[in-house]
Amino acid sequence: MASIYRINKGVNKPVEFRGLKAQYIWYLGGGIIALMIIYAVMYIIGLNQYICLAVILCLGAGVVMKVYQLSDKYGEHGMMKSMARKSVPKTIKCNSRRVFMDQERKIRIQRSK
Repeated sequence: MASIYRINKGVNKPVEFRGLKAQYIWYLGGGIIALMIIYAVMYIIGLNQYICLAVILCLGAGVVMKVYQLSDKYGEHGMMKSMARKSVPKTIKCNSRRVFMDQERKIRIQRSK
């Protein structure tokens, strides 16, 4: 008997949902949950329901547009790379030679072993 096996051709591809790639799906989900909490707080405070809905719809549209914009601009790993690049110092200042002297001493000890 011949067996038929299906090949999954999307093994190494990133997760994508309606154009959102990778972690941006989570960002959108977190934004929607935050909007639901904001709506609940505004409703409990006693604001008019229609005002609450109008505010949440405007904020929701902004969240969705911003997340899609970030997804298009940076892609799957681009935002993490950009944040890592910004955290690398441009210059390293050393006011003492002691660091280098200690390194030289350690190198001499390792060579003598």
